[in-house]
Amino acid sequence: MRAVVQRVSSASVTVEGQIVGQIGSGLLVLLGISHDDNAEDAQWLAHKIVHLRIFNDEAGKMNLSLKDVAGRLLVVSQFTLYADNKKGHRPSFARSAPPEKAVPMYELFLKILTENLGVTPETGIFGAMMDVALINAGPVTVILDSKNRDL
Repeated sequence: MRAVVQRVSSASVTVEGQIVGQIGSGLLVLLGISHDDNAEDAQWLAHKIVHLRIFNDEAGKMNLSLKDVAGRLLVVSQFTLYADNKKGHRPSFARSAPPEKAVPMYELFLKILTENLGVTPETGIFGAMMDVALINAGPVTVILDSKNRDL
């Protein structure tokens, strides 16, 4: 699983003119799921995101996590995070999981966040054409990959 995590002052997802997910201060997570992701990947990534210390403490240092600041979470599925751009100018998405694999993994990720980590995320609509609006606070953006944990 791959995630682009952005610290935001606010973020929202709109589908067909209707806001379907919206948060104030917290994290916007763009989530990509690969064909070889499993429950362990979902658990690792969810835990990492919730405990990632990218919020400022009283001294202005990034020492606090989403849980520490009681921040909100907005998770948006994004298969394009697994784009392969090695050849030509048109990306290949062959590494992205097909919907029959991606949907259950996406739902498992959300379940882990809610049940195991105590963070109930707002979401977009899986597979829909979504407009994502955000105010990136900092700006702070972090890339996480469950298969490349050195990022």
